Amino acid sequence: MREQGSGAKPAIRVFSQDESRIGLMPVRRRRLTLRGIKPVGPIQYRFESYYLYGAIEPTTGASFFLDLPRLDADCFQVFVDHFAAHYADSLNLLVLDNGACHTARRLRLPANLVFVPLPPYSPELNPIERLWRDLKDHLAFSLYKGLPALKRRVTQLLRRYTAPTLQSLIGYPYFVEAVNGLVQ
Repeated sequence: MREQGSGAKPAIRVFSQDESRIGLMPVRRRRLTLRGIKPVGPIQYRFESYYLYGAIEPTTGASFFLDLPRLDADCFQVFVDHFAAHYADSLNLLVLDNGACHTARRLRLPANLVFVPLPPYSPELNPIERLWRDLKDHLAFSLYKGLPALKRRVTQLLRRYTAPTLQSLIGYPYFVEAVNGLVQ
């Protein structure tokens, strides 16, 4: 941490943040088949799930993930606190949607964190949405015996995403250009 009054400004980092529900109901995707033949895929009706909270810096691919049992203000506070502690040496801007847990009045923002809300109902503007889509593509048509097995698989998949891969996947040009203009 830098000393107060030293004149050095903390680095500014901009992250795209969102959450995604991950559950035991299989993810279904389109499949190529012959005309008139419906695609076949495994199915199970198990409604257990958890939420994967994530933040990715599109300019560098740096990432932070935390799995929590619910999507609510209390769990979001846990995510915010862990995220702020992980990136304690910088001023962190979190670009996020206007979800109820993000706007709850009881949230306490750490001093090194600022929220930048996206316009309402515009998930296409949030770069991390591309990661959720790609992650769920890898989970499509797979069955898991329980949440521990699913969490292990998601952890394996997340470890495969290197910083350059994440940067390439979610580095929307408009977003990267805006960030580069901000931090210069």
